[in-house]
Formats: sequence, structure tokens, C-alpha cells
Amino acid sequence: MTFKAVGRRALWLKCFTLLLLAGLSLPATSARAADEPDLIFRRSTVFKLLSPNDKLATYGVDDPEVDGVACHFTVPEKGGYAGWLGLSEQVSDISLACRQIGPIKFKHKLEQADDMFRQRRSLFFKKMQIVRGCDAKRNVLVYMVYSDKLIEGSPKNSTSTVPIMPWGAGDTAVQKCGDFIQ
Repeated sequence: MTFKAVGRRALWLKCFTLLLLAGLSLPATSARAADEPDLIFRRSTVFKLLSPNDKLATYGVDDPEVDGVACHFTVPEKGGYAGWLGLSEQVSDISLACRQIGPIKFKHKLEQADDMFRQRRSLFFKKMQIVRGCDAKRNVLVYMVYSDKLIEGSPKNSTSTVPIMPWGAGDTAVQKCGDFIQ
């Protein structure tokens, strides 16, 4: 075998290993993450003459395990042909706001820091996650958004809290998040 052939074989082996690890690195959680988010609107930020513009996109998603809570997040979306084809790695700047939109009802027991929503941010190696937790002392749901890669995470994150409060005059039985977090 020539030196070039050995190099090519090693490169293919590394690529195959990385793809295998990417598939194995998807989190296996018992809770189901939310479905596709609803696009609220997009706004162009960088003009590109012959390809799609860079944009900021705002999405809404309901918490699939806690009725009465919705989150909105804004993410940058790369334009150009690579972004249009889904080949461009998206940046990690994500903002998050979660609010009570009705009476809060827990569907069942949940894990602390459980995934509420996941979305790929690149073809193989990067994903965005919204995780849910409970501040039992204050009876507040805490949501955090961050992105991570197969090898390294990003320190960029955003946090939003939802105090559990009565909803309307007839809602007197406020649930305690600490009773539903394992």
C-alpha cells in the first residue's frame, strides 16, 4: 500500500468514526421533546445579492409535558447557498422567553434539566436544546437554551423563568413544580 492510500484510508476511517459518534451522541431521554416549532416571523439582517439573506427567525413552541407554558426563541439563520441547502453551521446566539399562557398542569413526573425541545443547528454535529427545570423553593419553572457540538459546547445561553401562579378567578389549586420533578 502506498503512503497516499494509507492516508486516504485513515481519513475515511476518521470520517466514519465521527459520523458514528454523531449518531450515538443524540440524547436518549424518557420525556418526549416538543414537535417542530411554529415560525412567528423572520427578519433579514444581511443582504446577499444572488442567494438567500441571513435572517433572524422567531419561533414559538409549547412545552409538551407542562400544559399552560409556551416559549419563544429567536435564532440567527445563515443565508447564502450553504445555508439554503442546510450545509452551513448555524451560530449559537439564541434568545429565549417563556411565559404562562394558561393554567399550569403537569402531565406526569419529570426529570430535572430534562430536554423540552431539540433542534439540529448543523448537518451532523451541532444541536440547540431547551431544557426545563424546577426551582422548588420559589415554585418557578426554569428554562435554559444552549447549543452544543459533538466535541465542545458553547457558553452562549439564555434563561427564562415561569412562576406558577393561579390563572383566572376560578383557578385556586396551584400545582407545585417540586411535586412533579424526580
